[in-house]
Amino acid sequence: MSKKIIAVNAGPRKGWNTDTLITEAANGAASAGAEIEKFDLFRLEKYTGCISCFGCKKNENRGHCVCRDGLTAVLDAIRGADGLIIGSPNYLGELTASFRALYERLVFQNLTYCAENPCCNAHLIPVLLIMTSNAPDNMYQGLLQNYRQTLQRFVGPTEIFVSGDTLQLKDYGKTDWKWTLFDARAKQERHETVFPQECRRVYELGVSMAKRM
Repeated sequence: MSKKIIAVNAGPRKGWNTDTLITEAANGAASAGAEIEKFDLFRLEKYTGCISCFGCKKNENRGHCVCRDGLTAVLDAIRGADGLIIGSPNYLGELTASFRALYERLVFQNLTYCAENPCCNAHLIPVLLIMTSNAPDNMYQGLLQNYRQTLQRFVGPTEIFVSGDTLQLKDYGKTDWKWTLFDARAKQERHETVFPQECRRVYELGVSMAKRM
């Protein structure tokens, strides 16, 4: 029986940096025999972050978010999966609001507030968290380590992959926005040389995830 990995795109732009890296990681996992189910958070029905109803703290709902909306199918799929690949661009020093909505509900449903056993999730699964950023690769290490620690505690062992200094537009020269902060030629060159290497690296991370499940 094949193992199942859920791939979640928490970015809005299909076919661009975040989506491409998630797809490559998922393809790697599939090449090693995993079944892949993918969700695009920006294309789901309306949803919110955690609404603090505490329904998941009742004994009959432990480990299950009771809020029913566009994220319900994603949470249910992750709960039954053997691995999770999730990616988000960095917006203004944080991951997207869509990522945060899922993250809040994914983690909080497993938080017991019990000192002896703070996590009720008995089915911990490997996680690959991918972040893309217009800023350099090493700019948000503290942020990512906080995410890593929390995901490891409540979802499963977590690996981080960062792609920084990403290309935002196909042609910076065709706009009238005058984005003088960027070296468009250097951005394009990086996208053509470094980004393909990053795609290969996340592909291998996907292979590795599938093999160790």
